[in-house]
Amino acid sequence: MWLQRSPGLAAVQAVVICICAFHATTAMDIPLEVLGHVNIEQLPTITAQSPSSLIAFPFDESFPMTCEAKGNPEPEFRWTKNGQEFDPSLDPRLMKEEHSGTFVIPNNGNLTEYQGTYRCFASNKLGTAISKEIEFIVPNVPKFPKETPAPVVVEEGQPFTLKCDPPNGIPPLQIYWMTINLQHIEQDERVSMGLNGDLYFSHAVEKDSRRDYCCFAHFPRIRTIVQKNAMSVIVKTSSHPSVMLSSNAILERRPSLLMPSGGKSEKQLVKGEDLKLECIAEGYPTPQVEWVKMDRQLPVKATLESHGKLLIVPRVEQKDSGKYMCKAKNPLGEAFHYFTVTIEEPPEWVFEPESQLSMIGSDVFIKCSASGSPRPTTTWRVNGVPLQESPAANRKAFDDTIVLHNAKPSDSAVYQCEASNRHGTLLSNANIMIMSEYDSFHLCFSPPSTISWSKDDSSESVEGPRFTVHDNGSLEVYNVEKGDMGQYTCLAKNTEGSSAIDAMLYVKDPTRIVVAPEDRQILIGTMAQLSCLAEYDKSFSNDFELLWEKDDMEITLNYTENSRYLVEDGTLHIVNVSHRDQGVYTCVAKTPVDHDTASALIMVLDVPDAPENLVLSEHKSKSVKLKWIPGDDHNKFIIDYEESKWEPGNWKELLRVPGNHNSAVLKLHGHVDYRFRVSAVNDVGKGPPSQPTERYKTPPAAPDKNPENIKIEGHLPHEMDINWEPLLPIEHNGPGLEYKVSYRRQDVEEDWKEHTVKRHSFVVRNTPTFVPYEIKIQAKNHQGWGPEPKIVTGYSGEDFPSAAPDDVAVEVMNGSVVKVSWTRVHKDKLHGHLGGYRVIPQKQTFAFRHSLKGIHGDKHALTFPGDRSHAMVPGLTPFSEYSLIVMTFNGRGNGPGSHPVNFKTPEGVPEKNPVFRVTDVQRHTVSLVWDPPMEPNGILTGYLLEYQLINDTEEVGPLQTIDISNPDTTKWILRDLEPVSKYKFYLRSCTTVGCGPVVSEECTTTLETSDCLILILDRFHQWLALPPSAFASDRLCRCKHSIKCPDEKAKASQSHRALFSAGLASIHGGISTQGWFIGLMCAIAVLTLIVLIACFVNRNKGGKYSVKEKEDLHPDVESQGMNDDTFCEYSDNDEKPLKGSQHSLSREIKAGDSGDSLVDYGDEDAQFNEDGSFIGEYAGRKEKRASTEIKATVQTSA
Repeated sequence: MWLQRSPGLAAVQAVVICICAFHATTAMDIPLEVLGHVNIEQLPTITAQSPSSLIAFPFDESFPMTCEAKGNPEPEFRWTKNGQEFDPSLDPRLMKEEHSGTFVIPNNGNLTEYQGTYRCFASNKLGTAISKEIEFIVPNVPKFPKETPAPVVVEEGQPFTLKCDPPNGIPPLQIYWMTINLQHIEQDERVSMGLNGDLYFSHAVEKDSRRDYCCFAHFPRIRTIVQKNAMSVIVKTSSHPSVMLSSNAILERRPSLLMPSGGKSEKQLVKGEDLKLECIAEGYPTPQVEWVKMDRQLPVKATLESHGKLLIVPRVEQKDSGKYMCKAKNPLGEAFHYFTVTIEEPPEWVFEPESQLSMIGSDVFIKCSASGSPRPTTTWRVNGVPLQESPAANRKAFDDTIVLHNAKPSDSAVYQCEASNRHGTLLSNANIMIMSEYDSFHLCFSPPSTISWSKDDSSESVEGPRFTVHDNGSLEVYNVEKGDMGQYTCLAKNTEGSSAIDAMLYVKDPTRIVVAPEDRQILIGTMAQLSCLAEYDKSFSNDFELLWEKDDMEITLNYTENSRYLVEDGTLHIVNVSHRDQGVYTCVAKTPVDHDTASALIMVLDVPDAPENLVLSEHKSKSVKLKWIPGDDHNKFIIDYEESKWEPGNWKELLRVPGNHNSAVLKLHGHVDYRFRVSAVNDVGKGPPSQPTERYKTPPAAPDKNPENIKIEGHLPHEMDINWEPLLPIEHNGPGLEYKVSYRRQDVEEDWKEHTVKRHSFVVRNTPTFVPYEIKIQAKNHQGWGPEPKIVTGYSGEDFPSAAPDDVAVEVMNGSVVKVSWTRVHKDKLHGHLGGYRVIPQKQTFAFRHSLKGIHGDKHALTFPGDRSHAMVPGLTPFSEYSLIVMTFNGRGNGPGSHPVNFKTPEGVPEKNPVFRVTDVQRHTVSLVWDPPMEPNGILTGYLLEYQLINDTEEVGPLQTIDISNPDTTKWILRDLEPVSKYKFYLRSCTTVGCGPVVSEECTTTLETSDCLILILDRFHQWLALPPSAFASDRLCRCKHSIKCPDEKAKASQSHRALFSAGLASIHGGISTQGWFIGLMCAIAVLTLIVLIACFVNRNKGGKYSVKEKEDLHPDVESQGMNDDTFCEYSDNDEKPLKGSQHSLSREIKAGDSGDSLVDYGDEDAQFNEDGSFIGEYAGRKEKRASTEIKATVQTSA
C-alpha cells in the first residue's frame, strides 16, 4: 500500500488496520452508582457549563454562569476571573446554588464590573477538572456621534459617497439607508450600498439632490436601531470653473473602482463563513461588473447580488480559496481588481484525549492532536495546573503525547489538553485512573485480549510515542518517517488461540513547492522573472515535471531565438513584457502520485498613452476651452503651454485636470500667442505629450494682477526704499507696463502721494526717522489699470539708538562666566527695529611691565538678539579685572554704551607650562627646566612634579611625586635614578584652587662615561676643551658652538672625530662599555687635539688666518652656515631629548642651542692671545655648579 504525506498538514499519520480483539486498557466512564456500590473513587468530570460567550442582553433578568461536575468524592468548585481567584460567595448580589458550581448574575445594577473571562475548577482529592473559558460580555448601547454632517456638493456626472460609519456593537449588524419618512433610498446599478455601510453613487444626477439621507444601524441581538443625523446632497448642474460641460449633458468617462481601492487585496475567512466580495465602480455610462475565479470556474454555489456588484460564496471550504477578479467595464474602457482569498479553520480534534482506566505498573499514553489553520497551539495541564509547574519523574511529554511510565496510583489525575488558534479554542479533560488488579477485577469480569504489532518479522512489538493501538486493533503511526517503511504484522491472542495479518507500508516524500512565485508589478518592455522550486521523492527523478501555466493554459516552450518564454533552474523568464503578458501564472510540480501548485499575478505597468484630437473652442479674450480624447490607464492630465514672444519653444505647465475629465477651460493672459499640449499621468509616471494645438493669440488687456513681495527698507535715517517683484513678461497683458507707487504716513492723517515709475523700485526722501507708512503699488499698461492693490505697511529709515541701557549689574557665576542684567532701552529711544543688545567685557592688563601709561583693554563683543534684560557672558579669564559695558543696536547700528561696570573673576587653575624639557642627563641624575604658565589664572603656589620608570612594553612603574612649594623655581634635578633606564616626567602648575593640565617629557639615563674633552672653537676663534657633560642631553653630546677645520690637512681627522662622537653617543652594551675601548677613545681624542693644534699653529705662522680679517669678513660666526670645510657643527636649535634611541655612526648629530658666551664656561679672568689662541684653563661656573650638585645627597632645586 502507498502512504503519501499531504503538504498542508502539520502532523502526518499512518494507520494500519487489523481486525483484532479489544485492547487490555480501555477508556471507561463508570457510573457513580456502580462506583458507589463497589466503593471505588472517581476523578471529577465537568458535566455542564455555560457557552464560551455569555452576552448580558439588557432585556434578560439574570445571567447564569453554569458549572456542574460529577466525581467520587463529590467535587468542590472554585472560579477564576481574568486569571485571578474569584469567590462568588463573597458577593451578596450573586446567587449561589447548593452542591453546584453555578452562580447567577442578576440584571439589577451595573453589570460592567462583572465583565471578564471566567473559568470553573471542579476538584476532589484525586484531581481537578476545568471548564472552558467563559467570556461575560456587557455590551454598550451603540450610538452615532452627535454631529451635523456638512452638505455634500457635487457636480452633475461626478461620483460621490455618503459615509455611514456605524458604531460598534454586538453582531450581526444590518445597515439601511432611508429618508426622514422611513422611505428606502432606491438602489440600482448606479446607486448601491457597500459592505461597510457607505452609499456609493457611480455618477450624480439632479434627482440625487435632497436633504434627508439617513443611515440606520440595526443590532438585532440587542434589539436596537440607531440613526445617524440626516445628510444633505447638492448636485450642481452648472459648469465647474475649470471644466465646461454642455447643459443637461454628462461627460462620458471610462470606469474606475470606488471600492475596493488599488489593484489587488487579500481576504481571509474561516471555514464555514460566507465569502463576500464587492466591486463598486464609477463611470458613465454606468459600468457593468463581471466576476472570474482565476484558477477555475466560480463555485457552483456562488451567487451575485446588488446588481452584480457583490459576489457571495456561502459556507466556504478550502477549495473555494484562490484568486478572484472583478472587472468593471463600459464602452470607454475597463477597470480590474484582484482578490486573494485564504480559507482558515478553527481547531478541530484529530485525536481527542480519552479517559483511561489502567493497571499499576503499566505504561499510559495520553494523546491529543488538533488540526486547523493557522496550526493550533497545544497546551497541557494536570489538575488545572500547567504541566511544567507540576513535574513528575515518570512522566514525559512529547509533541502531542504524554507518557506515564510504570504508572502508580498517585498518577491518577485529570489531564487537560487545550488547542487554540486565532479562530477558536478546544478543551478536553481526560480522567486517568491507575488501579490495582484487585480493583479492576470487580469492574471487568472477562480476561482482556492481548494485541501486539511487530515489524519486518521482528518478535518485539513496535512501541513509542508515535505508535498508538486503537480500541479496534488499528495501529496508528504519527509523523511518518522513511524508516517506518516495511511489513507490519498484527498478532491477537486470547485463551482461545491467536490470529495474525500482514500489511505493507510504503512511504514517499511529498511533492512540495518550497519557493513559490510572488506577485509582481512589471514595467512594460522589461523582463519578468518568476521563481519556483519544488521538493519531491527522488524515486520520481525521471518522472518529475515542472510546468508553467498562464490563466489556466499551459505555456509552450520552444527555446528558439524568437521565444519570449525561457525556463532556467525553475525560474520562468518573460522577455520584453507587453500588456498581453498580464495575468495569473501557475507553477505546477508533478510526480506520478501527487502534485503541488503555486500561483502569482503579474500586472504590467506602463505610462499612459498620449491624448489625441486636441480641439480649441469657445475662444474668449482671456480663456479658451480645450478638449481631447484620453488614452488608457491615467489618473490625471497635465496641460502645458508655449508662447512665441518671450520664451519660444519652452513648454510650461498651465493646469492639472482630474483623470475623469477630457476637457478644461484655460485661463489665459492678454497679448500672448499660445499653443497647448496635454500629457496623461498615472502611478508609473508621465506619458508622452500630445501633438500641440494650433496657435491662439489673445487680445491686449489691462493687467490681471499687481506686484507682489513688496519690501520696505530704510538704509538712511531720512529715506525709505520701496522694492517689489515685477510682473512676469507674460503677465503684462499688453504693452506700456508701468507701476503707480502710492504712500502716506500711517500715524497721521494725510493724502496719498503718488508716483509712476517703470522700474521695480522707488525711494521716498526727506522722511521722518522710523515712522510707519502705508504703501500700495498698482500695475498699468496702455489698456488700463490693474485691480485695486492691497495696502502694506513699512517704516522709513532707521537712525542709531540714542540711549544706553541703565542699571547694568554683573553677577559672577564662576571664573569664566558672569551674568549681566540691565534695564531695557525705551522704544522711543531705539529709532528703529530693535536688533538686540551687545555686551563688551574689557580685560584690564598692563601694556608693558615697566610702563607708566596705565592699562589698555582687550575688547570682544557678544551679541544677544531680541528684546531681553539679561545675558550670560562666557569665555572670561579667571583671576582678572574686567570693565564691562552694554549697548543696544538696530538695523542702523549700535547705540551708546552704558556706564562701565568693573568686576573681578575668581581664581582658577593655571594653564599648562609652555616649556618643559630635559637639559642634562647623567647616570643617576636628570636636570629639568620649565617656564611658568602664560596664564596662571591666579597666584602660583608651586608645581607638582611626578615621574615614573617606563620599560619597552610601555608598562609603567610606581608614580613618584615631588611637591615644589616655591613658585619661582624653574629648574630641578632628580637624583638616585636607575642607569640606562627610561623615565617619563610630568609637570603641573598649581594655585590655591588646584593644579592645571599636565605636560610631560621622557629621557633615558646614561652609563658612566670617560673624562675625555671636546674641543670647540668660540666666536673669537679660540679653542676650548670641555667635558661631554657640558653638552649632554639624553644620550648625545651636543656642543654649543661650531667647530671648524682650519685647513685641508685637518679634514683627515674627520673620521676620527666622528668615531669619537659616536662613541659618546653609544652607551649601551657591547665593546662600548669595555675599559680598553674607553681608553682607545680617549687616545683618539688626544690625537685629534694634537692634530688640530698643529693645524692652527701652522696656519697662524703663515698669516693665513687673521682674527681681524675674519671678523671683518664674518662679523658673526654664529650666523654662518656650514661649508665644505666643516669638521663638526653644533647649532643653536632647541631640541627635546631623544627618547633613548641609539644613533648610528653615519647619522647626523643635531646640536643644541645656547645663547651663552664662552665666558660662561670659564672664570672671569679667562684670557686670549692676540692671535686668538686659547691660554686659559677650563675652570668656570659650570664646573663649580656641577661639583656642587655631586656633593648633594638629596634632590634639590637647581
